[in-house]
Amino acid sequence: MASNSFGELLKFTSFGESHGAAMGGVIDGFPPGISIDLDFIQHQLNRRKPGQSAIVTPRNESDSIELLSGIFEGKSTGTPIAFIVRNKDQRSKDYGNIANVYRPSHADFTYHKKYGIADYRGGGRSSARETLVRVACGAFAKLLLKNAGIHVLAFTKSVGEIMMPDAFTNLSPELIESNPVRCPHQNTARQIELKLEKLVAEGDSIGGVVECVISGVPVGLGEPVYGKLSAALANAMMGINASKGFEIGSGFQGVQKHGSQQNDSFIVENGGVKTKTNNSGGIQGGISNGADIVFRVAFKGPASISKTQKSVDKTGKSVNLSVTGRHDPCVVPRAVPVVEAMAAFVIADHYLRNEVYCKFR
Repeated sequence: MASNSFGELLKFTSFGESHGAAMGGVIDGFPPGISIDLDFIQHQLNRRKPGQSAIVTPRNESDSIELLSGIFEGKSTGTPIAFIVRNKDQRSKDYGNIANVYRPSHADFTYHKKYGIADYRGGGRSSARETLVRVACGAFAKLLLKNAGIHVLAFTKSVGEIMMPDAFTNLSPELIESNPVRCPHQNTARQIELKLEKLVAEGDSIGGVVECVISGVPVGLGEPVYGKLSAALANAMMGINASKGFEIGSGFQGVQKHGSQQNDSFIVENGGVKTKTNNSGGIQGGISNGADIVFRVAFKGPASISKTQKSVDKTGKSVNLSVTGRHDPCVVPRAVPVVEAMAAFVIADHYLRNEVYCKFR
């Protein structure tokens, strides 16, 4: 498996399995002298960790980060930042009944066929528990971006058929974190919460959409032709567990509009050139244009459900399968900080790359 690293100038490598001793990561290329707020990093991990409410997996993990290198006297040293988060509440026996069975829509089949071996305990390397490494690395990236005045904010846009109003623009971290489903529109949040409680009782799952807004991005981030900022964000988001779709700006709905309706006209405001609208989602020609970057990620319902499904075992024999263990009915609420983290890491990587170019102007 040779695809455990992400990024170019700023890069991280993750390691570990869901039921192994620990998850961990190494960040390379992080600049020196950045103040590191460990409480902030832990808070980001706490947003993703299991056991937060009755509508997420009850696995009881503290997800406490242990720094191993790269930080001295509260600041980054420019050397590799290494960390681990120990696994403490594995229940491998819960997966005994699927040791030789392929779970529908899970990675069991593809991992087994590709590698000839697969860790069935919690999905092993394919488990969404790996995303805690992404969240930790993204937290470091957020601290870097904070110095540049760039902020990343994601939220639950929809779950199933329940969608918050498009006209609602009152976004704030406080509103998003005010409920367990991380939807800033309170009426929509309550409807989603009731739906997920029902699905928990039924042993089923459902998908939804996370929207992300990145503000304060300067003009010029992105490396065309094959390193477009929009493509880098799409790559980052589609690498998250259970992600099935990505759109930026007006996205798929935009194709229904004429060019005269879709084009973002340029205007002069406060002495600077800006766009009157933001159908492009803050990126044109693969390069940031200074407007907010706005994109959405679609997530399918979790594959592991207790509702009985038909499948086959490794010998090809048909079986009826009910997945035991502890699983989320919807990944979206816990995917919000993962989306933020990966977006922050992409922007931080491209920000540093652009800073290098600017030195030679």
